Amino acid sequence: MTDEPPSVDRHFQRRQKAAIAGLHLPTAEELLRGMAFFREDLTEDIREYSGRLAGRVKKRKRTGLALLATSLDELAVEPSEDSVLAVEAALDLIDDTQGLPVEECRLRCRFYRAFFGDGQATALISGEIAHLASRDRSPAESRGLLWRSLGWAAQSHVLDWRRRAGLSVQRSAKWFEPEVQAYELHFKNLITSSMVDEPEVKDSSPIGLAVETWEEEPLGHETQATDGVVIIRGIGNDTTVDGKRVAKEFAKFKQRPLPLRRMPELPVVRRRLIAEFPYAVTVVDAVLEGLSSSRPNVHLRPIILLGAPGSGKTRFARRLTEELGVPYELISCGGLSDSAIGGTARRWSSGEPSLAVMAVCRHECAGPVVILDEIEKIGTGRRNGNVHDVLIGLFEPETSRRWHDPYLQAHCDLSHVSWLMTANSLEPIPAALRDRCRILSFPLPGADHLPLIAPRILQRRYIETGHDPRWATPLEGFELDALANFWTGGSIRRLERLVEELREARERTRRRQ
Repeated sequence: MTDEPPSVDRHFQRRQKAAIAGLHLPTAEELLRGMAFFREDLTEDIREYSGRLAGRVKKRKRTGLALLATSLDELAVEPSEDSVLAVEAALDLIDDTQGLPVEECRLRCRFYRAFFGDGQATALISGEIAHLASRDRSPAESRGLLWRSLGWAAQSHVLDWRRRAGLSVQRSAKWFEPEVQAYELHFKNLITSSMVDEPEVKDSSPIGLAVETWEEEPLGHETQATDGVVIIRGIGNDTTVDGKRVAKEFAKFKQRPLPLRRMPELPVVRRRLIAEFPYAVTVVDAVLEGLSSSRPNVHLRPIILLGAPGSGKTRFARRLTEELGVPYELISCGGLSDSAIGGTARRWSSGEPSLAVMAVCRHECAGPVVILDEIEKIGTGRRNGNVHDVLIGLFEPETSRRWHDPYLQAHCDLSHVSWLMTANSLEPIPAALRDRCRILSFPLPGADHLPLIAPRILQRRYIETGHDPRWATPLEGFELDALANFWTGGSIRRLERLVEELREARERTRRRQ
């Protein structure tokens, strides 16, 4: 907790490093405050704790403690939620608790059950953290505990909803703490900032956060269980030489219904996006809120992601469409300067359909997403038409529904195409275009996000270099410290370069061994 007094923080960090090294078993209170498990592993912590407590119980040689000793032994052999519950049940049957840390053990069992996905246990831990904050502590330390308590409270709501919805909640424990940390940072930002430029988001859906594990199954996507949407109903002037050529080119799409992507499980989409972009919680919520209240198929109102260079907004746009299961076209706007985006007449040698028609046909989907990267770089000249004027027409439902494509010389239904844009600045973008878009401020990550972002970048770099992602072993404390010395927040690109240097250093060390 970076807001704690330096002396308290240093003491906590020393014990944290000892716990990670397997030299210190964290107390229940230290776990509440966010200390890592023994050797940074839930199973190792459970086995170490239950083994130690079992030894203490057996030394007392009391008949009434036999069941507890047996339950602790079983927990050490098979760490599971059922084994933890068995220990709690054994604690309830003890008549004489003198000399035994019963309440400490109960609290620790609840903590373990929370990591196994028990929403009620998570809510109880939230209350314990809040109670911890109410003790005689410094204001900074209490604030940190309160943010953490809110994070656990939000997590308990998500876990309870998942269980009631019949969704799997008992997965690898790797996801739990980073998920709570993401909530914690979100609440910290909400409380400490003025929120002047942040979009107001009403979160009425029980959507959760989590860090995706290596073994997690990919999200499945479905197309609309209907006859689809006819995009091209005919080809104009199809009796001419050029008309016959175009008619032959698009014969497979004429009067053919094309599918739309059905809305995926938004809680899963949100969880995965926030795992990768924990600093953009409000943006994720704003985008998905618009989806959840619209049609049953995926369709985005035109959105401009406004943020500083290197904030990760282009990758976010691409990952959003991937998680929604929608095909996309990523277009760099640096080379766009005329109205060709809306199609070019077939009489010219450079004639071609509009960008949206090509995306629809290429992916054989009625509702692809077109991502326009750095839209502020579009040329503003009008010699051969203007891109902005074309986009305004494509953004309007009425005109996009009957879009006249100059190459097809016919009307096309492009109303299902979604438009997602990124921009470093709004100034070059005409007001008429801005008025037709949702503008979402995309933030830069802060230093607090380093432990959440760096491991995912490392995993991605291993995949990109052709290695198994499991090679991306967790970052050691000294590696995170080294990254923190050179990256204190800001551009993701700079952090990616640093992580790549770290990966190469790992490889050099591995080759020497």
